Amino acid sequence: MLNQPLVSALDRTKIAVIGLGYVGLPLSVILAEKYRVVGFDINSTRVQELSNGNDVTLEVSSDALQQVLMSSMGSLDRALSGLYPSGQQEDMANCNVFIITVPTPTDKHDRPVLTPLVKASEMVGAVLKKGDIVIYESTVYPGVTEDECVPVLEKTSGLIFNNEFFVGYSPERINPGDKLRTVANILKVTSGSTPKTADFVDLLYKSVIKAGTFKASSIRVAEASKVIENSQRDINIAFVNELAMMFNLMGIDTAEVLEAAGTKWNFLPFKPGLVGGHCIGVDPYYLAQKSQEVGYHPEIILAGRRINNGMSKHIAAEVLKQMMRKDLKVLNAKVLLLGFTFKENCPDVRNTKVADIFKELRVFDVQVEVYDPWADPIEVEHNYGIRICSEQPDMDQYAAIILAVAHDEFKDLNLVKRPSRVIYDVKGILDKNLIDARL
Repeated sequence: MLNQPLVSALDRTKIAVIGLGYVGLPLSVILAEKYRVVGFDINSTRVQELSNGNDVTLEVSSDALQQVLMSSMGSLDRALSGLYPSGQQEDMANCNVFIITVPTPTDKHDRPVLTPLVKASEMVGAVLKKGDIVIYESTVYPGVTEDECVPVLEKTSGLIFNNEFFVGYSPERINPGDKLRTVANILKVTSGSTPKTADFVDLLYKSVIKAGTFKASSIRVAEASKVIENSQRDINIAFVNELAMMFNLMGIDTAEVLEAAGTKWNFLPFKPGLVGGHCIGVDPYYLAQKSQEVGYHPEIILAGRRINNGMSKHIAAEVLKQMMRKDLKVLNAKVLLLGFTFKENCPDVRNTKVADIFKELRVFDVQVEVYDPWADPIEVEHNYGIRICSEQPDMDQYAAIILAVAHDEFKDLNLVKRPSRVIYDVKGILDKNLIDARL
């Protein structure tokens, strides 16, 4: 494929995107506006809903999805562009560019789990042909693409790396729930295993990314750039979380301190809060793992993780203190958690730290209920064993209300401060005069 001019190579590009989640689907849709795309996912339910023009993650509108959808592989092959969602491996056989967007989680000991990446590589390797290109978007530590994934591709395909097939890396930059900074509007880092591969990968993404691209000097540089993006944010949030705990003991309002400090031109506008989701709360462990493998123990990165992982316990303790100060009964008290997703105005519940607040309160035999109009009750119960309210409950029945997620629906709630109830604002979006405390 790379034995011809790059523009000509683009013209005959047929792409398979492996993994149709928060990263893979938006990418598939913008690629399908110009290219023929097979969107592959092992979740048959996900494939079916997308085939019907429905995205439960809400990252892609039904209109945008319907505009690029193809009803069959035959119709896709006859068209110049379009998207065909599939759960059949053989549907990828005629593709020549494979983009892998599977998740890279950690286990219960916070160790990187590369199994989804390895399985996806085996699947692609089984249909890989001479001249094909495999591009990875999953967040990893430096070296995973070439040291872990390429050997799998070679073994499964029987082809020779950088001779018969080539590899690229272009880290995902998806911000779930953000309708302004969509995939097409965020500058994309690209890289390739050879100079010509790097040029092709860059040109491919540049053809659909309105914000443009940045071609890194190597795959390892591109991998490292991604993993430090989220590590940097994690550390900055940990810093303000630590400030919040310190200032709380001093009787100082953290939000007011940050507002005053923010008047300096170079003060970074981070706020305290819960750090969940699939990226910021996970990626630092990937960097730490590789660092320890080469003999360096990262202190700041892991310290930030310890602080942020402890915030749910801190919030639960603060709410219980507020209840005791008001002489409210804690045992069997009813407490309402407003919000369960890992961030505002988004249905994503992956690695949400609100679940940890729930668990910590239950240790004290508090009767905790959860209301979140964005979260899927079935998904929450399946993944966390927690049942959430299907409708907004009567706020007057609770001894404490914790606003945990800043959904727009919660900003205008008619909450009244009273002696018989505690209102705790984790996100700092409510009027200070209407709450008892905030993070």
